[in-house]
Amino acid sequence: MTAYALGSFRDIVPAAPGAGPHPDIIEYVERIQATLDPFGGRFLVHGAEVEVLEGDWPGNMVLIGFPGLAEARAWYASPEYQALVPLRTDHVEGVIILVDGVAPGYDPAELGAKMRTAGAGGAAGS
Repeated sequence: MTAYALGSFRDIVPAAPGAGPHPDIIEYVERIQATLDPFGGRFLVHGAEVEVLEGDWPGNMVLIGFPGLAEARAWYASPEYQALVPLRTDHVEGVIILVDGVAPGYDPAELGAKMRTAGAGGAAGS
């Protein structure tokens, strides 16, 4: 089942006031794909500004797809990616999460039926 790494980044520190991105950020961007390739990771969204329809969402968004959650976890923990992390975290505020996708053919009505069967006080899984 496809899994995703989702990042929300804000407060990107420029190289100097009024200048472009810090050289470390440029290096991070140039090198990240090589860390994704061994794990089947690919960018689906990269640095896009978001259109907020409800609530708050600070910053822009990155979305990377992986064949599964195991590959996503292995990528994040890999020495190759961990070597890049300070290039980003020293100059950008943000958060990264991993999340499992739904199976092909997923129907939310089936979850609704499980929730209804579980009753108002019961918990239902997905």
